[in-house]
Amino acid sequence: MITRDPEAFFAFAATRPPEPARALPKAVFLVAPEGLRLAEESAQDNRYMALGQGIDAERALAEHRALARALSAHVPVITFPGDPATPDAVFPNNVFATAPGRLVVGHMRHAVRRREAGRADIRAFFARAAGYACLDLSRQPGICELTGSLVIDRARNVGYCGLSERCDEAGAAAMHDAFGLDATLVFELAAGEYHTNVLLQVYAGRLAVACPDGFADPALARAILRFYAPHALALGTEARLAYAGNGIAVSADAAFLSARAEAALGPAEREAFARAGFTLHAVPLPEIEKAGGSLRCCVGEWF
Repeated sequence: MITRDPEAFFAFAATRPPEPARALPKAVFLVAPEGLRLAEESAQDNRYMALGQGIDAERALAEHRALARALSAHVPVITFPGDPATPDAVFPNNVFATAPGRLVVGHMRHAVRRREAGRADIRAFFARAAGYACLDLSRQPGICELTGSLVIDRARNVGYCGLSERCDEAGAAAMHDAFGLDATLVFELAAGEYHTNVLLQVYAGRLAVACPDGFADPALARAILRFYAPHALALGTEARLAYAGNGIAVSADAAFLSARAEAALGPAEREAFARAGFTLHAVPLPEIEKAGGSLRCCVGEWF
């Protein structure tokens, strides 16, 4: 099922009991921020980029190494080399994602990011080391920036796909098929928003965190939160702008946000993570966040 009808979607999703064993990645992969800078093309539709501010490349590399170390305490981590010719490559989850037995390659809106999709080494790693087939969506007509645009509840095998300049209807349908989802809810993001994963996360199928003001219809965000209640957390504008909607669970009890995002949470919001069984880990990423993404965007998942 791929639908814009939330009632039909949630009625179906309610029949899908969560399977915790499939909710978490067996490893994660990163791409080092070599030559990280503000890409002019990406700035056209990413209002989170810190335009006018320079990025300290060495500090960005140090932040990235610290992120890999922090994640590696909970899940195996693979870091691929960066390339100054692809300055946004530090955010690989938009370009490369996996489902069991499959590597999915996205169709990126901007040419600077389409160069990332052509990387032979990441494709070869999953083909040779994992024996994965490659589903290359970069050649199909719809724009689809993978798990930037599509937030997947792996425990229930359902997805939430926000349409924007980074994902259209054809791209949503292509991702629904590529990830083998049982149901996908398609909706519009608010004007100026570019990726769903800045506004919505489902942590290991147990906790939903949403920023209603980033949805074209905030009532839809609240409907998603009702589905996951009582483990559901709505965030306001200040927290959204601090990337508090852009987190990830990499193990059954470990959730990660950037230090800026975690600092934007109040005591009751932190308690929501604890009630859902998560210890919240914060990693400082001030230089990387200038490029318009945060911790979740840096982490590709290997299922």
